[in-house]
Amino acid sequence: MNVAADPRLQVIAAAHPQPLLFATISGAHLYGFPSPDSDFDLRGVHVLPLREVIGLVRGPETIERMDATSGLDLDLVTHDVGKFVRLMRRPNGYVLEQLFSPLVVRTTPWHEELCALGRRCVTAAHVRHYLGFADTQWRLCCKEAPPRVKPLLYVYRVLLTGIHLLRTGEVQANLGVLNQATRLSHVDALIARKTTGAEQGVMAAAELPFHQREFERLVGELRAAAATSPLPARLPVEVERALHDFLVRVRLTPSAGG
Repeated sequence: MNVAADPRLQVIAAAHPQPLLFATISGAHLYGFPSPDSDFDLRGVHVLPLREVIGLVRGPETIERMDATSGLDLDLVTHDVGKFVRLMRRPNGYVLEQLFSPLVVRTTPWHEELCALGRRCVTAAHVRHYLGFADTQWRLCCKEAPPRVKPLLYVYRVLLTGIHLLRTGEVQANLGVLNQATRLSHVDALIARKTTGAEQGVMAAAELPFHQREFERLVGELRAAAATSPLPARLPVEVERALHDFLVRVRLTPSAGG
């Protein structure tokens, strides 16, 4: 069953204090390696009323909620559409992964339009996001004793997502799908350990040297993919204008997200 169809998630999205343009599932479920005890990372875009954007009293640009009372271990984060569009202007792979997540809890025609704009936001500059994120996860993995499987899977997921994006322009965040082309047997083994074990499952420190070599090799592939990428080097001016026009139309449409 598609986890996004869980009626409890539908109820949570419907009860959001602001109208939503979309809500999708991110995290381990999106990345293809949820443990039986993984929480649900619900991400989305809300629309503040115009009076809470142009007045002195501003509404919340980000709404966060952690809750287990619904029977789900839930981590919910939504951004106001203005903040989300500003993040799209940057080389921020994280927001694009949320936007294109196939695990859709709520969608609207605005979501479809934003996806079309998101495809035009993918640039070779996204290499910075994936290099930085991979480095952070690798450092986290190395400093823990014993090291955990989850941060290591994030390292592989981030690097393979970045390589694929820079080569093809496609945002693909599922590690299992990505590895169908890469065929790294140790990645399949790590996914199996994570999906059949505990969320905080650990591994032997003696395994790290092999993964360090793989980390360094894939970082090199990511840099090479950026150097030869067919994607534009930066966000085109016409896409900036299209994002601006989209945001203005959303703000001026009282029913947006409703």
